[in-house]
Formats: sequence, structure tokens, C-alpha cells
Amino acid sequence: MNHTYKVLKSDIELFAAALSQVRVYVVQPLREDLISVVDYGGTIEKFSPESVKIAGAYYMRNQFEFRVDKKLC
Repeated sequence: MNHTYKVLKSDIELFAAALSQVRVYVVQPLREDLISVVDYGGTIEKFSPESVKIAGAYYMRNQFEFRVDKKLC
């Protein structure tokens, strides 16, 4: 299964995703070629330079990737 996605890295990308209420999923990189999907999505409720709140849970920005499907961007 081949998915095309965009990784949200900057504050402006997270802000745009929060405003548009797009579904964001949370991924934890394990190795260079291996990831673990931690949460299959929700909208961004809040973010800071350190964390992102999605569906009531906080995720540290330096430990996780935040992705959206490219077709939704």
C-alpha cells in the first residue's frame, strides 16, 4: 500500500492543518526504514514549540512526526 503524505514540521504547517481541521496522524520513527503509527488521526487542538495536542493527547515534536495525506493538503 503506497501512501503519499506530507510531514508537518513548521509552526505555519501545523497552524494551517489546525485551521483546516485536517486529519493528522502521528508516527514515531524507529529506524531509518521502520516507523510505528502511534495514532491514526485527529485534528490538531493545540500546539507549542515543544508539543502538539491531537485528540486529547500530547505528543512531543522532537520525538514524533505529524503527517497528513497529500490529497488533503
